[in-house]
Amino acid sequence: MVDSNRTALVTGGNRGLGLETCRQLARAGLRVILGSRDEPAGRAAAARLAKEGAHAEPCALDVTDTASIAGAAARLAREGTRLDVLVNNAGIALSGFDAEVARRTLAVNFFGALDVTDALLPLMRDGGNIVMVSSGMGELSEVSPPLRQRLLDEGLTRDALVELMRSFVRDVERGTHAEAGWPSSAYRVSKVGLNALVRVLAPALAPRRIHVNAVCPGWVRTDMGGRGASRDVATGAASIVWGALNAGGETGGFFRDGRRIAW
Repeated sequence: MVDSNRTALVTGGNRGLGLETCRQLARAGLRVILGSRDEPAGRAAAARLAKEGAHAEPCALDVTDTASIAGAAARLAREGTRLDVLVNNAGIALSGFDAEVARRTLAVNFFGALDVTDALLPLMRDGGNIVMVSSGMGELSEVSPPLRQRLLDEGLTRDALVELMRSFVRDVERGTHAEAGWPSSAYRVSKVGLNALVRVLAPALAPRRIHVNAVCPGWVRTDMGGRGASRDVATGAASIVWGALNAGGETGGFFRDGRRIAW
């Protein structure tokens, strides 16, 4: 039976890890809102879950479109929905590497998660859980020591982090990103930024007891991960669901399979 008193919203919920996360959260008894950029695909995914006895409600939500984000938030507010869990799962990994790839990747993987969180925070109950679906590829060993120091600085502000992410795109455009200490991978940088966002948001949301964590699902056999990945989708999603349920009240950390891992 669905416990309508506990509600989770999952972005990018129509396939892969997002869909399996919706499935597992629904089976855990939560009311699940399945966010999807492609509205028909979201409805089809929800119908598929319904046939399995796992109920989810489709919601049009394009994390790169501020109007779409605002529309989803307004709809939930009109319905009187309060969120206990937000899973920022939507993500892309594009082929190639240039300024456009960098811009598009960060628009989804970093800025999309930031904008969705900002829009839905007013709807979150105190004591709720926010999960940023990250990756081991976002480990700080991938950036230069000076950048690593800036990203780990306890005084790092949200504005400074946003500017760092924008500077990466500018550096790629100018051909100076390696000199600035960035790797030649927009995906890696997007996850480095997402992890840093967790460290910025966790103390800011502590007064509301909202827990914010980054979770690595591992290398999973999805469209993004490929058939050669070492993990099945159910195992990867279980790591995300652990963060969503967060029985231990962890915050400000990076986890895989319920265990803290290094930044």
